Amino acid sequence: MFNIKYSKHARQRMVERGISEYEILKAISRGKKRIHKNKIITTYTYFEVVYKKIGDDYYIITVQLRW
Repeated sequence: MFNIKYSKHARQRMVERGISEYEILKAISRGKKRIHKNKIITTYTYFEVVYKKIGDDYYIITVQLRW
């Protein structure tokens, strides 16, 4: 299982955009990934998750809509 930690900013964006922790988990495990600078961006359904993976931890930086 994933050990996911959220920034305050990411939590705020999740609430604003109606995105659940379960959807974040799905995005990390199933979404299409690309690297930008030292961050991972995964695209899943209608949103993207920007995060860093450090060891076994996933640090969610922000969540944004695709359009």
